[in-house]
Amino acid sequence: MKFTHDYNENIRNLDEALRLGSSFDLVGRCIKAASRNVKIYFVDGMIKDDILVKLISDILTVGDDEISRMNSARDFADRIIPYSETDVTDDMDELVTFILSGAVGIVIEGCSEAVQADLRTYPARSVQEPENNRVLMGPHEGFVETLVFNTAMLRRRIRDTRLTFELFRIGKRTKLDTAVCYFEDKVDRHTLGIIRDKLEKIDVSTLSMGHESLLECLVPKQHFNPFPKVRYTERPDAAAASVAEGSIVILTDNSPAAMIIPTSFFDFIQDTNDYYFPPLIGTFLRWMRLTVFSLTLFMIPLWYLLILNPSFIPDWLSFILIDEPTEMPILVQLLMVELTVDALKIASLNTPSSLSSSFSIIGTLVLGQFAVDAKWLVSEIVLYMAFVSIAGFTQPSFEMGYAFKLARLFIIILTAIFNLWGFFAGFIIVFVMLATTKTVSGRRYLYPLIPFNKKALGSLIIRKPLSKYNN
Repeated sequence: MKFTHDYNENIRNLDEALRLGSSFDLVGRCIKAASRNVKIYFVDGMIKDDILVKLISDILTVGDDEISRMNSARDFADRIIPYSETDVTDDMDELVTFILSGAVGIVIEGCSEAVQADLRTYPARSVQEPENNRVLMGPHEGFVETLVFNTAMLRRRIRDTRLTFELFRIGKRTKLDTAVCYFEDKVDRHTLGIIRDKLEKIDVSTLSMGHESLLECLVPKQHFNPFPKVRYTERPDAAAASVAEGSIVILTDNSPAAMIIPTSFFDFIQDTNDYYFPPLIGTFLRWMRLTVFSLTLFMIPLWYLLILNPSFIPDWLSFILIDEPTEMPILVQLLMVELTVDALKIASLNTPSSLSSSFSIIGTLVLGQFAVDAKWLVSEIVLYMAFVSIAGFTQPSFEMGYAFKLARLFIIILTAIFNLWGFFAGFIIVFVMLATTKTVSGRRYLYPLIPFNKKALGSLIIRKPLSKYNN
């Protein structure tokens, strides 16, 4: 719907579109600018009160001669609101969206356009280090739930005009602000075109869960594939480094997590800590992380296979045999411990922070000890699962950690059913799943291994000096 020169009709239509009066926080104030009527629309709680008071004061004190020289909404904005970012529009739907996003809409008598003034202020928590992306050295700050704060933190780190932020509004009802961030001269234009096309074609009513809802609209539908297609970070330095390397970062309003695209399997072996230590130490940390995390997939299925086939165990590995077996099958014990570990994680999340640490430790010790004493579990399973649970935290991505967990359960079940053949079949199926998975950009998930790129693979498994990238 377009604005007209009929002020009363514009006000009536806009009041109806905003359903003014139905919600207490939607405010419409009628004031006088000399001989002209003006109505201001805003959302209470999302406007800077001091600037709003100044705006109303300036409108009330404008003179007849000055108001008569204002022939358009643009003139009104330039003369009355020079201290704020302003725009004009003749589209009523656009103005409604702008008002609901927290800005001010101003309708002036005699004008066929309305003024949009950005006087927004958002409720926001302080910029602090994210819980799941801590570093030993480096800046201790993270993204917050306000989009403009997050873009400012990236702009502060990359002071280059080629750093680009494109804004999209997604969702018919939520109209979620989504920013696509990239370096103009480094981004892959094909990937960028795919992302733009997918964002523009998203046809959903709401994106209430922010980045996760957006991700489900972007990635190919692979319901039985648990491996994450994008990498998340809540650290501005990590996001800025990814953009500088040519990646695309997607930020959504109301979410502190930034999506990094494209992402392959080997990108998950990197961590921000690697780049705050010398290259040798960073490489060691990367290899240690890869080795320990790989054990979370291989160790339990291999141990279970050897327990099923004691003849496969050489003498020097005889210590892995179960000394005091119980009547409960080993498979049942493994599945029970896997579920118990997840139950303790969920319980810890819902426990007050002052009690969560003690709850996790006491709960694990008590449950583990009593389960062994009651002959429900063998002590070897408790030991190995404790190692696997702790080792899983060497991977900073929770999504990849749970993908490995589901893959491990799948291999264990196949091993229980088909023994040795099931063990090998499980690993082959997991590898084929990884090899056939594609990222959001359409690139292979195992790149740079498939297709093989020696230089790219080397830079992922070896932490090279930063001077190598600054060309």
